[in-house]
Formats: sequence, structure tokens, C-alpha cells
Amino acid sequence: MKFTDNFFDKIENKTKVNKETILGLANKLQQNDLKDEKTLRDIIQELGKMTGKNISEDKQNKIIEAVTNDKVPKDLDKLI
Repeated sequence: MKFTDNFFDKIENKTKVNKETILGLANKLQQNDLKDEKTLRDIIQELGKMTGKNISEDKQNKIIEAVTNDKVPKDLDKLI
């Protein structure tokens, strides 16, 4: 999937996280097992720190369940 600068601009406007940080995180995601709960929890917490949001344990559990059960939307552009 090819992302345009417009895509990154939308994310930065909503999250205040810049393109370079997003690409670094994407690289980390590609190098890790996204079915591993500890890996997912670490990434979720890192995202929370990047965006200045507190992600409750309940919300983390819901995210982990969605990712491990392949219930994440494939069209990321619709998420933003």
C-alpha cells in the first residue's frame, strides 16, 4: 500500500505525530509478531506516549483482541 503525503498530513493533524515517527513505528510493526500480546501491548503503550493519550487496560485488551482475531479494518484511510 502506498501512502501519500496527504495521508500523513491527516494523521499528523489528528495526532500531532509526524511522518518520520509514523514510518519508524511502521518499520517496528513489520519487524515484530503482531499476534504476540506483549509486543502489541508495548506498541499500544508507545502509541499512547506519542499521542499523549492514556490507553486503559480495558481498551488495550480490546485492541489486542481485534488485532489477534484479524478484526482490524483493511482500509486505513477510512479510519482517519
